[in-house]
Amino acid sequence: MVKALDTQSWRERDESQAEYGVLMASEVMTPLRDGVAMANDIFFPALPDDPTTRVPGEFPVVLIRTPYNKRSDSMRLTGEYFARRGYVMVIQDCRGRYDSDGTFVFLTQEAEDGYDAVEWCGTQPWSNGRVGMMGTSYLGWTQMAAAVLNPPHLRTMVINQAGASAYSSSVRHNGTMELRFLAWAFMDAATNPTAVQNPQIAKALGGVQGADWLDRLPWRTGSTPLALNPSVEQWALELYTNADYSSYWDHPGFNFARHWDNHSDIPMLLSGAWYDSYTRATLENYFGLSERKEGPVHLLMGPWTHGSATVDATFSGDVEFGPTASVAGNLAENFTHLHLQWFDRWLKEMDNGVDRQDRVRLFLMEPGEGKRSREGRLQRGGRWIGADALPLAGTTETSFYLQPEGGLSTDAPKAPRQSTTWVYDPANPVPTIGGNLSSLADVVQAPAGLEDRIPYEMRWANIVKIGGQHQQPDAKVRGAQPPYMPLSSRDDVVVFQTEPLAEDVVAVGPISATLYISSDAPDTDVTVKVVDVFPPSADYPLGYELNISDSIFRMRYRNSWSEPELMTPGEVYRVEIPMYGTGAVFGAGHRIRVDVSSSNYPRFDRNPNTGDPIGKHHSTRIAVNTIHHDAQHASFVTLPVVPAASVAING
Repeated sequence: MVKALDTQSWRERDESQAEYGVLMASEVMTPLRDGVAMANDIFFPALPDDPTTRVPGEFPVVLIRTPYNKRSDSMRLTGEYFARRGYVMVIQDCRGRYDSDGTFVFLTQEAEDGYDAVEWCGTQPWSNGRVGMMGTSYLGWTQMAAAVLNPPHLRTMVINQAGASAYSSSVRHNGTMELRFLAWAFMDAATNPTAVQNPQIAKALGGVQGADWLDRLPWRTGSTPLALNPSVEQWALELYTNADYSSYWDHPGFNFARHWDNHSDIPMLLSGAWYDSYTRATLENYFGLSERKEGPVHLLMGPWTHGSATVDATFSGDVEFGPTASVAGNLAENFTHLHLQWFDRWLKEMDNGVDRQDRVRLFLMEPGEGKRSREGRLQRGGRWIGADALPLAGTTETSFYLQPEGGLSTDAPKAPRQSTTWVYDPANPVPTIGGNLSSLADVVQAPAGLEDRIPYEMRWANIVKIGGQHQQPDAKVRGAQPPYMPLSSRDDVVVFQTEPLAEDVVAVGPISATLYISSDAPDTDVTVKVVDVFPPSADYPLGYELNISDSIFRMRYRNSWSEPELMTPGEVYRVEIPMYGTGAVFGAGHRIRVDVSSSNYPRFDRNPNTGDPIGKHHSTRIAVNTIHHDAQHASFVTLPVVPAASVAING
């Protein structure tokens, strides 16, 4: 059991550690191995009574590498925070971003550039040779990319919400394209030096909503406003059209999982969230690195959406978890202080108890009573639990089988022939409502004065709802049409659900689906979503259908990511679909539901169903798809079920 510490003692200790002033050196240019100069802001501990004088001596260094502008308020606040507490903070613009020279190419430059930055930090006269790294989202990617090359001076990292393999569940997802990264390309194009140095280009790109261009896929070279910035257009089209796995995806900046064996063996805190866009990747990094490294490797999973932990949010989308959900007041003074605790232990070797904490700390999302908060969100609640490792002790991989007539149970189907068919039309995709998203996401509301702590990609676009959401569209859902009926009522969404649960079902860890699919098309997609169906209540008279996890799978990759195979019409194929993990309690009286379809747009790109190379197709067709759920073809979803008693409140 993870218990809250005395926040007053944190405040007192936190203030007592702020023993220095701050001296900032701006625009310090440092060379990389290829001669490109990188721009850094460096925050030094200064004499308390003379902030113009740097404290002599050597200090541990904390490095942040960002594409989002080192001069932002959040970066400045972070730099000052650590400098006052005896660290040198180095914040570097990534290559080709803001004040750094060179050309930015998405992810592929970060391994070598990160290695060089770490080694530069570790060999300066003001450094004691011990370097840590921190950051969220792309700033987490830059950490992992550097670590796979094992720089000698890198001693620890706090990686918040970053990828493991860009191909499997981050940039691409089981063969499909996560369209958030094509939207991200418009942000890059509008803010990189090419635009900044050319007011005409900046004005043109600044008025473009990149999300609108997703409706015009596939893109051709020169066909979008990205053509005003050819280097951005090039990397965006490469991400989109390199649909098959190839050496392109082996780069250490893309595929950390391939390089886990060479990854630095250092203490690491992997921080993620159940509704983050990197939920699956965070768990994959934890399993892959904890199996290989002495570390220690710690895992922290909250109930948040992408970036919201940085402002200590207590909600995820339309779901409120209450004051126990934030880091602040539960695990540390705030999210930055959580980093300080970690660095104090592993960079300053302070005996502060961090090494004796549970290696796995998870927020268990509880069902609540089906009430609505004053802010209009579903009140769910929850608590932190701790363990030595994941899976939790007593976990049983429990299969829930799709049954005839839309049932779902732990009994395998016995009928000789049972199937359900739907029609997938790429021109009328199932709209995205909630889930593990960023870049296309609605804006996370930060407290006044902390707006800048939201990752830039979360502040840039506002076209889909993220996190936990009622699976019923409204006027704010992109692609939804009046009268805004529930997604489960669509004729292209196939629904299977349990009877009301007799007791709580606790699921903690990765989820997967095994489905038997046939189609009349040479290629198509299959989506699967796990939903917690709340019973009717006074605040929700028709109940509440809460998304827990979902995924998608492109059928041409059922046997190989690198050698796609088209489907034979009518033939039944077995596919295994890794999904995003969870830490959720399905309450007694609730139903567990599984929705199956073929699209989730604009989260994922739409399959044209033609079998043509992705990104190079010129037409689409309708597909008639079938899921089989009989004795010979038992389709099921697997949940990591934990005995409720093992996570019971014990004080």
